[in-house]
Amino acid sequence: MTPIVVFDIDGVVRDVGGSYRRAIADTVEHFTNNAYRPTVEDLDRLKSEGIWNNDWEASQELVYRYFEAQGQQRTHISLNYDALVDFFQSRYRGANWDGYICSEPLLLQPSYLEQLTNAGIPWGFFSGAPRDEAMYVLSRLGLNSPVLVAMEDAPGKPDPTGLFATVRQLEAESSAIYVGDTVADMYVVEKARNLQNNRTWIAVGILPPHVLEIPLRRDAYTATLQKAGAAIVLDNVQELTPARIYGLLNLNL
Repeated sequence: MTPIVVFDIDGVVRDVGGSYRRAIADTVEHFTNNAYRPTVEDLDRLKSEGIWNNDWEASQELVYRYFEAQGQQRTHISLNYDALVDFFQSRYRGANWDGYICSEPLLLQPSYLEQLTNAGIPWGFFSGAPRDEAMYVLSRLGLNSPVLVAMEDAPGKPDPTGLFATVRQLEAESSAIYVGDTVADMYVVEKARNLQNNRTWIAVGILPPHVLEIPLRRDAYTATLQKAGAAIVLDNVQELTPARIYGLLNLNL
């Protein structure tokens, strides 16, 4: 049976180390009155908790945790979520799509998706990003109307509703592989498996570019994704070739 492949976007299709993650750091720094700017390691630790897929909520949480560490109670911290989102978007999207989003390197090429299509493997995208931001990067791959479930279409990860919706648009019966770079992405597959055990669900982890340069961080991130349920962890999504996809399917049948 031909498997379905569903891709996350951030950290899989595009490198967000200098965009979304930079916007988180900017936002936290701004709303802590320039007292705290989270490091890459701080962000990885937060993301490893598996529930902070939404970067606006992740920014808010880091602000709360900073002030709590200063002895303040969360309920007494004055933080306007809408203002935080607006500030984040002013950095990430910019005033007229001229923010950090413009400088995101692509992590796969159109020829890779063509390779999957030529192998008869249906594919689509399930992302926690807003639809217009997801389409901004997918259009750079020449995709005008791909199968895409975005922030507006489903609850946030690790809720698997969006994955179910993506799979329904692709094919009803096949086994499904979800490809992501965070613990939340791996948890999506675990929850999908628990709720719909009539098909095989496989999680594939992708290492985001920011962890590849330092072996200790690479190994630690790999172990974190494996512990969260990744069947395999790859350096780049294009290593998930049709042969490897069918190999994973055979291992999990």
